[in-house]
Amino acid sequence: MRSVDSKQQVFFSFKSIEDRIPQDHPIRLLKKLVDEALERLSQDLDKIYSNTGRPSIPPEQLLRALLIQIFFSIRSERQLVEQLNYNMMFRWFVGLNLDDDIWNHSTFTKNRERLLAGEIAHRFFEEVLAIAKENGLVSQEHFTVDGTLMEAWASHKSFQMKDDVSDGDDSEKGSGAGKNPDVDFRGQKRSNETHESKTDPDARLARKSQRTGAQMSYMGHALMENRNGLVVDVRVTHATGKAEKEAAASMASAIKGTRRVTLGGDKGYDSDDLLRELRDMGITPHIAANTHAHRTSSIDQRTLRHEGYQVSQKKRKLVEQIFGWSKTVGCLRKLKHRGLELVHSITLMNLTAYNLIRIRNLAIAE
Repeated sequence: MRSVDSKQQVFFSFKSIEDRIPQDHPIRLLKKLVDEALERLSQDLDKIYSNTGRPSIPPEQLLRALLIQIFFSIRSERQLVEQLNYNMMFRWFVGLNLDDDIWNHSTFTKNRERLLAGEIAHRFFEEVLAIAKENGLVSQEHFTVDGTLMEAWASHKSFQMKDDVSDGDDSEKGSGAGKNPDVDFRGQKRSNETHESKTDPDARLARKSQRTGAQMSYMGHALMENRNGLVVDVRVTHATGKAEKEAAASMASAIKGTRRVTLGGDKGYDSDDLLRELRDMGITPHIAANTHAHRTSSIDQRTLRHEGYQVSQKKRKLVEQIFGWSKTVGCLRKLKHRGLELVHSITLMNLTAYNLIRIRNLAIAE
């Protein structure tokens, strides 16, 4: 029998939003992990809010909403707020009832900036990592470090002389008219020493290799433990030639301890100064030997022959999955925020989301 195509909408529902999420949906375990981390973070959240005044958006809901944006590759906060208005699963994850009003996107942005201006993103990252450690998922002996360029939210047109307070001198302006004129940089010497972006002064002109074009960028760094490929430390720095080695040394100082640890990395970390610094910390460098163009590697033959070195070389490739996920799913390939501090907080949230998914997948595999 054919059913009637009724146009009348149902005004009341006797089914809760909790019942509408399938019990075997993977997002349920993610929410359980997130809620556990936020419960541990409650006292830190209390410290950054006043006891008086008008109530703001609950910080727990802000953090869950940011995670939803990362998990589902939502390109903007305006679109995130729009989808929260009609997506029941998103509402359930964030902690909103079906009848709750959704925040204005500008209100959400202001509250998010205040929340991430402090150490909340780092504390949230630490609490998620603590959950992984309590479940025996984190190695304390074997690590890998790597870095990647993240394209900044700044154009080449904004890259102007440091002492220039105008929109660009006459030599840089082309024949176009209006707010976005054509610009010709041919024949001009442009470097980070003499130029800076007027829209994002923390961004630097950098390129991945001699075969690629230069872009306004930041440098992101991740320290990974080798057992399950979880991120244990995150840094964001200016995109300079020494940034990777300096960040590696800084993150290595946080993992040195009473026991011997190893640190793997690609050929870009094969330098005398870094390896000497690692050995002084009691860290065995398992860096890939850079013998390109008959170059002499700083890795000694005794290390190259060791069985553990070969294992580290296989495991270190897992760090590429971290950056691959963060740039495709997490949308870090092209940043949507400006300023070193804010970019660092967003990158921390992004790799926290990656750790949550890894922990969930490992729990399912068990």
